[in-house]
Amino acid sequence: MNRGKLSVEEQSIVILDFGSQYTQLIARRIRELKVFSAVLPCTASLDEIKSYRPAGIILSGGPSSVYDKDAPPADERVLALGLPVLGICYGLHYIVHKLGGTVRPGPKREYGHAEISVTHGKSRLFRELPPSLNVWMSHGDEAAQLPGGFSIVARSNNALAAIEDESRQIWAVQFHPEVHHTRRGLDLLRNFVLDICGARGEWTPQHFINETIRQVRETVGEQGRAICALSGGVDSAVAATLVDRALGRRLVSVFVNNGVLRKNEFVKVQQNLREKLGLNVVAVDAGQRFLDKLAGVTDPEKKRKIIGNEFIEVFDHEAHRLEQQIGKVDWLVQGTLYPDVIESRSVRGPSQTIKTHHNVGGLPDKMKLKLIEPLKDLFKDEVRRIGREMGMPEEILQRQPFPGPGLAVRILGEVTPERIALLQEADDIVVHEIRRAGLYTQIWQSFAVLLPVMSVGVMGDQRTYAYTCAIRAVHSEDGMTADWVPLPYEVLKSISTRIVNEVRGINRVVYDVTSKPPGTIEWE
Repeated sequence: MNRGKLSVEEQSIVILDFGSQYTQLIARRIRELKVFSAVLPCTASLDEIKSYRPAGIILSGGPSSVYDKDAPPADERVLALGLPVLGICYGLHYIVHKLGGTVRPGPKREYGHAEISVTHGKSRLFRELPPSLNVWMSHGDEAAQLPGGFSIVARSNNALAAIEDESRQIWAVQFHPEVHHTRRGLDLLRNFVLDICGARGEWTPQHFINETIRQVRETVGEQGRAICALSGGVDSAVAATLVDRALGRRLVSVFVNNGVLRKNEFVKVQQNLREKLGLNVVAVDAGQRFLDKLAGVTDPEKKRKIIGNEFIEVFDHEAHRLEQQIGKVDWLVQGTLYPDVIESRSVRGPSQTIKTHHNVGGLPDKMKLKLIEPLKDLFKDEVRRIGREMGMPEEILQRQPFPGPGLAVRILGEVTPERIALLQEADDIVVHEIRRAGLYTQIWQSFAVLLPVMSVGVMGDQRTYAYTCAIRAVHSEDGMTADWVPLPYEVLKSISTRIVNEVRGINRVVYDVTSKPPGTIEWE
């Protein structure tokens, strides 16, 4: 199913990402207005942009300067599509530069809070906003000369803050309206999205459910069959439930034991999926098969790709087996989310990918099954709202995220049965103690990591030489950024004491106090 393919009556706002740390926030703010938004790399083709049927286009900020040799490229024809365009920060510089103006390093950089004055009171972008606004700036360049037809709409003490050319339907601001630090920033975005672009605020959970069911039925056809890759987590459970509404018994959900699941998870997840969701589940114990492929592998990217490839091999095999019972299977359903796609897709063409998600970049080039990814344009909290709208139990919806490659990316170094057993026990203690403290649903993710570090300890007057375990707990809204959680000392104490006392093979516990960025949530 095509990513983000919308029905004729729908409209979207396409955001071209030039590398800003705030790009995902732009998308989220627009979705708060009940309008669908899609983030594409600035290098996206014109055809891909048009496929989202945009009502308007937003050019994001970014860390580069437009006059840099490696400035992020984009198809400048987006400025001549006849659609409303809003440039933000770097987006403003890009517009000025491409349309014949001049951008230069500013005499004074602006970072943080600033006050701007609206000098053009009839600007539609600033409709019903006060003449003075507190905003959040983050720029070192300035537009020195505007292209013909543009006028200044707002200024700060140091530079212009907003420009427009209504005849060309182009607006641009030097500040970031998407961040909370900009007061009335959402109102400005509302003016652009709802008033200037004319988008309708109809993108609700129920609308998404109805439209996705229609799309799946249309894509698969009246006789088509699919299998769903179930992990037991929120994403795949919601994806399976959603497609089950569309296909019924023509969907078989396959839950694979990849050998790196949490303690007792293979049995527990099967019970949840069958008894609480009523899904048609087939369980496949392929643990040894995965572990054989992972033997001797220490590189994180290789682990992810091996697991991704092996998953598809298992599903292809299972689809072939199921064909003998239910007929030909052509489709594979996955619970891929937007952060998975964004982190796996380069914004600036040759730039670095943060990491390959096994259900995005880990897929083999020649895959027999065609993909259906109904949640591919959603953030985690939006997925939970979809699940609630479908009446799914909170016990399933409130499960913390668990990576597709499982404990393999929480075991640094080689994945062995001994290390898996150690981490399963330690992780079980972490989850139990955080639940006991009433913190589980308040934390985005909390888990243990097994480090390839041996240290000396003393137990019962005897010397020990055992592994080190790291504890990770983070707050996040959508997984794109995260802050470490200051767990209460008593909780940390109980976790540490239990792990050292109960998990033979671990004699030291440390706590990870790294945010994302600069780190990632998972260690690998």
